[in-house]
Amino acid sequence: MTGSLRRALFVNGLILMAAPLAWPGVRSGEAPAPVAKQVEAYLRSEMQERRIPGLQVAVVRHGKIALLGAYGLANLQHQVPVTDHTVFSINSATKSFTGVAMMQLAEEGKVDLDAPVSRYLEGLPAPWQPVTLRQLLIHVSGIPNIVNQRSGKLGTEGGDDAAWAHIQTVPMDFPTGERYSYNQTNYLLLGKVIDKVSGMPFVRFITEGQFQVVGMPGSGFGDSRDVIPLKADPYRYSREGHLSPVYEEFPAFLRTGAGLNTTAKEVAHWIMALQQRKLLKRESSLSALWTPGKFNNGTSAPDALGWPAIRQSPHRAVAGIGGARSAFYVYPDDDLAVVILTNLRGADPEKMIDTVAGFYLPTLREVNGSGFAVYELRTELLKRGFEHAAEVFRLARQKHPAFQPSENDLIAWGYRLLEQHHPEKAIPIFKLGTDLYPRSSNAYDSLAEAYEAAADRASALSNYRRSLELDSKNDHAVARIKALQSATGGPQSK
Repeated sequence: MTGSLRRALFVNGLILMAAPLAWPGVRSGEAPAPVAKQVEAYLRSEMQERRIPGLQVAVVRHGKIALLGAYGLANLQHQVPVTDHTVFSINSATKSFTGVAMMQLAEEGKVDLDAPVSRYLEGLPAPWQPVTLRQLLIHVSGIPNIVNQRSGKLGTEGGDDAAWAHIQTVPMDFPTGERYSYNQTNYLLLGKVIDKVSGMPFVRFITEGQFQVVGMPGSGFGDSRDVIPLKADPYRYSREGHLSPVYEEFPAFLRTGAGLNTTAKEVAHWIMALQQRKLLKRESSLSALWTPGKFNNGTSAPDALGWPAIRQSPHRAVAGIGGARSAFYVYPDDDLAVVILTNLRGADPEKMIDTVAGFYLPTLREVNGSGFAVYELRTELLKRGFEHAAEVFRLARQKHPAFQPSENDLIAWGYRLLEQHHPEKAIPIFKLGTDLYPRSSNAYDSLAEAYEAAADRASALSNYRRSLELDSKNDHAVARIKALQSATGGPQSK
């Protein structure tokens, strides 16, 4: 890292030179320079740690854009920098826009969210007909998924029409309202409802009713089959750590669920427009949009109307999350929102947003301070060496008694180090995980994997066995113990 705020990453022989970091949206009185610099340092660190080629960020505070940043590369092959106008895929975060569209139709009296979908669409399978629009929005319908969740492709060959015909012959996954199951068929049906009751294709309805109202000229629908001006190329890392482009394909009839491309700045303006009643006329509509749905037994479902409900209190948050690469959180009670868009599948910006928000809401770290704790640990270990992980944690805990990285965050950090072929760094991180979470089978299993990657067979076996003691159903530990023993001739060999 140099003083000019440029950095280089080396990926598959390419040099990724980040554009100079700039924060043109900083507003006087909203994000004092120290806060902006702290956020900037955190995001630079996360980009390097997660090997993110390009990223945009926008922070909305008290109805204004308090922070706006664009850095890294939109295209690695041609070294094209990210700017405020670079367009990113937001994948399933598109559903938040569909939720707004449905609420707009409800305000106009054109739909009743608690009415069955069969009121608006004819010819549906009998088990689908009683499902309400609200149950579609919150993913408790029980209707089978038209998309294969593992492959991300349509569940049958033959194109869109064949897939639609086939899914209508598949039995329900579970009784409606009894369970949560993330599902693209739900939003396909909502798209058909929008087409029917609005009298126009849903793409046009969302464009005219949201993008044009807010002023979002860079936002629109499309995928790799389309020419999209200023679009950042998407990338992903293989299990072996190789970076490659991603070919995106979002069937047109599923684009109420995924397929929107936009910028962090435009999403920020869209959030402000929502809060300023420019998109929804009534306060009650916005409240309903961001209220988690209910299961049949009256307990809260994970999602509001197209918006995952991250947390109810304190620091209530709802979100749009897409493709493990784009996310935005709104903190309604704190008058704060954070948008982070990237071009790396697996960047998981949703895991960074609470940490960014914590720079503006320090008490948020008492609710979810794990991301900040990992950042602080990493910063110090890069200076002192990863072998000092336990000592650095101990000193941090003495200074801040609530200092506690979560098990999941430690394990994710350790696996990133393994993917980058640094088992010697991953082992102390996983070891810290077993120290902090000594009853976790997963913590010991992960530590064993790191020892195995470091060719320390004895330590790997010891930790796989401890993992199996804690969870007798850990098939991975059973398989690895058998493989390690077979490699050297039996359970007693070292």
